[in-house]
Amino acid sequence: MRLDGFSLFWSMAGLIALAVLPGLNGDSRSGLALALSGHGVVLVALAVLATAALPPSRRAISWAGLGLAVLTLLVIAFAGFRPQALTSFGLLPSQQPLNVGPGLAVAAVALVALAAGSSARLGAFRNDRFVATCVALIGALVIIFVFWPVSRMLVEAFAGKSGLVSAGELLDRLSARDIWSLGCLGGGQACGVAVNSLGLGLLVAGLSTVFGLTFALLATRTNVRLPKLFDALAILPIITPPFVVGLALIVLFGRTGIVTVTLNDWFGLPRTRWIYGLPGVTIAQVLSQAPLSFIILSGALKALSPTLEEAAQTLRASRLRIFTTVTLPLLAPALLNTFLLAFVESLSDFGNPLVLGGSFEVLSTKIFFAIAGAQHEPARAAVLALILLAFTLAAFALQMRLLAGTSFVTVSGKGDSGLPSPLPAAMPAGLWLIAAPWIALTIAVYGVVLIGGFVVDIGRFDLTPTLAHFETGFAVGVGAGGLTWLGSAWDSFWVTVWVAGISAPLTAMVGLLTAYVLARQEFRGRRAFEFMTLLSFAIPGTVIGISYILAFNVAPVEITGTLAILIACFVFRNMPVGVRAGMAALSQIDKSLDEASSTLRASTARTLVLVILPLIKPAIVATLIYSFIQAMTAVSAVIFLVTARYNLATAYVVGRVEAGEYSLAIAYCALMIAFMLMVIWAVRLVVGEQTLGRRVAEPQATSGGPA
Repeated sequence: MRLDGFSLFWSMAGLIALAVLPGLNGDSRSGLALALSGHGVVLVALAVLATAALPPSRRAISWAGLGLAVLTLLVIAFAGFRPQALTSFGLLPSQQPLNVGPGLAVAAVALVALAAGSSARLGAFRNDRFVATCVALIGALVIIFVFWPVSRMLVEAFAGKSGLVSAGELLDRLSARDIWSLGCLGGGQACGVAVNSLGLGLLVAGLSTVFGLTFALLATRTNVRLPKLFDALAILPIITPPFVVGLALIVLFGRTGIVTVTLNDWFGLPRTRWIYGLPGVTIAQVLSQAPLSFIILSGALKALSPTLEEAAQTLRASRLRIFTTVTLPLLAPALLNTFLLAFVESLSDFGNPLVLGGSFEVLSTKIFFAIAGAQHEPARAAVLALILLAFTLAAFALQMRLLAGTSFVTVSGKGDSGLPSPLPAAMPAGLWLIAAPWIALTIAVYGVVLIGGFVVDIGRFDLTPTLAHFETGFAVGVGAGGLTWLGSAWDSFWVTVWVAGISAPLTAMVGLLTAYVLARQEFRGRRAFEFMTLLSFAIPGTVIGISYILAFNVAPVEITGTLAILIACFVFRNMPVGVRAGMAALSQIDKSLDEASSTLRASTARTLVLVILPLIKPAIVATLIYSFIQAMTAVSAVIFLVTARYNLATAYVVGRVEAGEYSLAIAYCALMIAFMLMVIWAVRLVVGEQTLGRRVAEPQATSGGPA
């Protein structure tokens, strides 16, 4: 009787994992040893995996295989969450929750794959076991690492003092005065953290959109002579740790800052602490978000077909009228997306409010101190995280409602070689009045980062050259065993590189595999599956961090304090980017290529590897780079997850800032920026750039034509 290769592979994978890996967390015995000692749950998993390798010769056997796999997974789940239900059946040696280890985790993955394969044999997913397995495994991982942590946070928010759900106590927590107070509007008292966060988010989103549009118009609709400057302004915030801008602003505008002291000496202006609070946090966040807004809006402007603008010109519309009635309305989706992105990022930003907030409290820092502070109030942190999540989801819902039923299509199948309408005559000068001071401030901020690590104390304007800060953090020695990393920052740097190097390929693999399933396959529940995979993008990093602490600090998946929780956080936090990048790339590849491969009897997996992946190489590389950089620079989510053993670069820098060691923090940030620039440069060198041919605009005279 011929064996089934699919079932045999997953059966052997699960059996080998149980035979050689620790079955339970905190127990060094393998799963096989646990089963021989009478551990019922592991014994059931072994038995089902062993019988799963048998060929499904009949439909009834497929149903039996599906039922056994699902039943075993339910037994494992009950053993982790409700062990009392299994103790009476002798499946657990005690009423302690089952703590899943590496061996049992791999066995559970194999059982999910076997269940998916059985469902495909019974007609689901068009009998395609590869697609069924991808959907089942990705869905299970998203449930474990996105839905379960968020639901655990919600449970903590609803928990009362007696441990039971208490709606009344939840309302008391939600309506606390320090959350919703409007005292700052009446003068004197401060506003609540929710009001501060909401006002800051709206302010930052509006300013970021305005500056992003200003830079985008200058870069795409004028003959700007400094294109590389705009590219640098776009790239730097992406590879800069979130709190670096705030640190540089303190060096420039703090009470003993360079600009503050200079103005005091030259003009007698008093030294103040105006940079701490709403003004400083707003400037820091807009400096970080405006370049990202520029990237989105410049791409949207380049993608607009000039046909409608040329039609308006033909009808003798002025440049100003064309800009306000044609160009701006067509940019509505990009403007709303930019506003939403800046709003969400402002809400989830942790570094800049921590460095510059002063007495101005926001939700992200309040959540952190509720967990890491002396009082340790996880329930209060969960309530604050719930409010933060509600703000974010409301922003997404509002955006979808505003854009619902509206078409912004300008590119059709017809040839398009037109030229966009020039800007109104006086607009470029006005745009430069807005952009020039901002560019100067950005250059000053990154100038502080560039030279701050190489001088004694840039904060006090002591510019004596020195390498002492780099020696403190990154000293290297040579001993009997070779190179030794003597600096205090090396441990966090290597851990960060390891975590980023592991999580980036996993993020690309999971994200692009999900994109392929969504873009190329039709199956029941496809919309729900897409929503599941994109949900983590709408969850702020601070909420993810507090959710992971609450969910993975106890059985059945106890991974807090390990490298695994950091990797899982980055993979499922950044996965939606890989999904969107993959779907965008796949939308440009005709499905006839898949059909031709299928006609030649290639399996779905073979088609994906040999046909699709080579064609979406740019999307793969983009996802890898984005995931790597995000893992190197993230702080809001992982600030709760780092430990003394697994400390990350951003957490190390936050510690140095809190200790007042600004120069060492700046030196570390400069090294990180240089390292990530080398990574981006290497990738661009290998991949290259893709350009679309269009005729170039002829130089226009400054006089004549409608204004």
